[in-house]
Parts: sequence; structure tokens; C-alpha cells
Amino acid sequence: MKALVIAEKDHPLEVREIPEPQAGPDDAIVKVYSAALNHRDVWIQKGQYAGLKYPITPGSDGSGVVVGAGPSHEHWIGRQVIIDPALTWGDNPAYQSPHAFKILGLPDDGTLAEYVKVPVSNLVEKPAHLSFEEAAALPLAGVTAWRAIMTRAQLRAGEKVLITGIGGGVALFAFQFALAAGAEVYVTSGSEDKLARAISMGAAGAVNYKKEGWVGDLRGLAGGFDITIDGAGGDGVNDLFDLAFPGSRVVFYGATRGNPSNVVLRRIFWKQLNILGSTMGNPDDFKAMTAFVEKHQIRPIVDKIFPLENGEAAFRWMDAANQFGKIVVRITADA
Repeated sequence: MKALVIAEKDHPLEVREIPEPQAGPDDAIVKVYSAALNHRDVWIQKGQYAGLKYPITPGSDGSGVVVGAGPSHEHWIGRQVIIDPALTWGDNPAYQSPHAFKILGLPDDGTLAEYVKVPVSNLVEKPAHLSFEEAAALPLAGVTAWRAIMTRAQLRAGEKVLITGIGGGVALFAFQFALAAGAEVYVTSGSEDKLARAISMGAAGAVNYKKEGWVGDLRGLAGGFDITIDGAGGDGVNDLFDLAFPGSRVVFYGATRGNPSNVVLRRIFWKQLNILGSTMGNPDDFKAMTAFVEKHQIRPIVDKIFPLENGEAAFRWMDAANQFGKIVVRITADA
């Protein structure tokens, strides 16, 4: 079968012929119609991720049709599915297993291939209103956003929500989920175009964090926030604490800007803030997220679609960070 392979650190992706996977007793083989990228994939290519091994077929997100399964799971064959990429979460729904948890695409070969092997327990039927491209865009970023804003922050209708870095996959899903749940949502970005698009999608306010005085501008628009969802970290965290209402929830799902050089603790304890960490999601999170998407007919935002042969170009587009929504690779042309 054809697959996109990272042969070694800092090498361009190559389309290679590799053996088709074989299903174990509790596995399924999915013919992948579409896969989507995450920053994780680019970090693996650059050698900036834990547990690296090469060669590897990356890709955590995928949708397609089940074409094979273990003997007791053959009823899945022929079903259109999306893949939950959080493998072996563990027994405690509060956190992933520190020993067994892994994400599809490393160390196990991932979805940027014509076929992928996954545990049957990681299959969910594709919502009928989604195309294969839209469905492929949902899994990793969608469940990360769901857990952050619904499971961890416990969003309630009518609350004011701040989502930083709009345009990225997790931020956009958190935005869509919050709007569908009846929240008043505000966003930040360094791109005026992304801010304008968020306003057109229903944001109550949007502020450019690259402009001087953006914190005051945001306070003037909203007053403050019941929930803040951030994946950047860095020295901007103190501004987020400043904007948070007393007793509110601030959720961090990433740290693309690294660790802050200092944290103003008095803003946390004096305001009685709830600082929450969140990453990925457990199987119940994934099923709840998919059901919510189906109930509210939410469509993931797809930025660009690349053919399998242009996989390296898709990675470079993600690396440039210009996307608004998910970058999808179409694996099977007849999807």
C-alpha cells in the first residue's frame, strides 16, 4: 500500500510502498479516505517529539471505511468511521495512563496511508452529515477542545469564554463547541484576517494580541471571562489571569510559546482562579464530542486539502502556521 513516510529526522516525507497491516483479534483495518494533520506530525518530522522512531508513517486523524476486523468484530466491516487516536487511555477517566497511553502515528504507524490498523474500541461511526474530509479533521483537535472546555471547564450556557489563537484546530473546535452550547465567545489572534473570519462565524469580539493595549481592549469589550482556553502559554499567561473573572476557570492544553518566565501568583490566589490542565481525551470524551457534533450539525473548518502525493507540501503549509482550520490529506481519490 502507499503511505507517507518520514525516513529520518528533518527529511521530507516520501510516498512509499509498505506492507498492508494485518488485524489482530481486537483490531480493525480501516481503508483511509482522508487524514488530517496536527502540529504533532511536523514536530515528529523535525525530531522535536518524545519517543521518536524512524521510519514512521505519521498521522493521528483519519476517516474511512472498515474493510477488515477480528473474528468477533466483523459487524464493523463496511461501516464509515472516524478514528479515536487516543490509544490505551487507561482505567482512570481523570487522566491518561502514565505508562500505557499513546497516540496513533507514533510509535504505531498512523493514518497517512491507504490502510491503518486500530483497536476496534477506537472506532466511532462517522456522523452522516460530515464528508470524509470533515470527519478526518475532527478527532485529535476536536477531542482536545471538547475535554478542555466541556469536561475540564464544565462550560455553562451564557458564560463568557475567551479562546486564544483562533485559527488553529483546537481553538476553532473550542470556539464552535462553545457557540453551540450557548456561550458568549471572544477570541484573539495575531492575524486580522483570522479575527474577521471569527467575527463572521459568531464571535462576540476579537482582538489582535500583537497590538499594544490588547488586554485593555479585550476588557473593554467583555469585562472579563468565566472560562479561558489557551494553548500558547509563555509570558502571556499573566494577562489571561488578569482578564479572568474571580472564581473562573483557565484551561491550558498546550504551550507553543513555552513556559512563562514568571507567574504572578497573587492573581491566581486572590481571584481564587481554577487553573486546569488538559490534553487529548478519554473514550467517553470522544463519544460525547462526536454525539454533540452530530446533534448540532457542526462542520469542522477545513483549510486546505492536499492529495497524498503532495504530503510534504501539506506539512510545510502547517509549518507556516497560516491555516484557518484543519489541513487535510485526501488518501483515496474515490472517497
